[in-house]
Amino acid sequence: MTTTYAVLSEGLEKRFGAVHAVRGLDLAVAEGTVCGVLGPNGAGKTTAVRLLTTLLRPDAGSARIAGHDLVREAAAVRRRIGVTGQYASVDGDLTGRENLRLFARLHRVRDASARAAELLDRFGLTEAADRPASTLSGGMRRRLDLAASLIRRPEVLFLDEPTTGLDPASRNRIWDAVRSLKEEGTTVLLTTQYLEEADRLADDIALVDRGRVAHTGTPAELKALVGAHAEAVVADADAMTRAAAVLDRLTGAEPVLDHERRAVGAVSTDPTLTLPRLVRELDAAGVPLVDASLHPPTLDDVFLRLTDSKELTA
Repeated sequence: MTTTYAVLSEGLEKRFGAVHAVRGLDLAVAEGTVCGVLGPNGAGKTTAVRLLTTLLRPDAGSARIAGHDLVREAAAVRRRIGVTGQYASVDGDLTGRENLRLFARLHRVRDASARAAELLDRFGLTEAADRPASTLSGGMRRRLDLAASLIRRPEVLFLDEPTTGLDPASRNRIWDAVRSLKEEGTTVLLTTQYLEEADRLADDIALVDRGRVAHTGTPAELKALVGAHAEAVVADADAMTRAAAVLDRLTGAEPVLDHERRAVGAVSTDPTLTLPRLVRELDAAGVPLVDASLHPPTLDDVFLRLTDSKELTA
């Protein structure tokens, strides 16, 4: 089966003087999927989004968005995408309804009032629709901003940290909206500083580091690269050597000994290793066990292991 890509870039480059912000970005996002873009501070994520949405012109490389060339057919690309940036683009002096009507008219959408009412209802904003946008809560403003980006029913939606600073309830509303858009066939490219967000929403994840895509895969595939953390806490210090030998044999990784806690840990990439098996092997080796655990990796582990930075920001 041939995969059709809504976003396909090859070797995208962008410099700002001496700063090489994007250096050979290769990205493929299949139609109707959610792609999460993660990376350390200064990795080039936001610059990449600005390139892919025609806000910046690449110095080299090529890309096709919704089947159109990023540079030669920039106007056609703009007609097929929606963009929600890190900061709300709505006018605070206008009401929510007036904002959406304005966006609809600018985009020459037929029956602007009906489309505005439809989106206000979809995002739970009908009751506050006639209040000035400046009086809305942060979560409501973000939902209004997202509604504005959907005025034209875009084929591809770029979301640049859409839930930053929102409370859990508002964040969940945005998550529900993203899931609904995917079900309707919209392709979503999402940059986020919340690893949980990417884990819950993304079909695929692109880890961006130093201006290029360093790793790609599903959340499960990326976690498999890092492996689970196996640990045994033993009754006495003498047993640590025997526990280390067991973990070495089971994981193939060099165990780490924590003498203060009398704990021995190692990372395993073997998907067949289970907690019951770990306990059985330790018991068979005569290890006086106090506790044992096998923790699956999180996207935090993936991020910290596969990038140079220990910082995840915009």
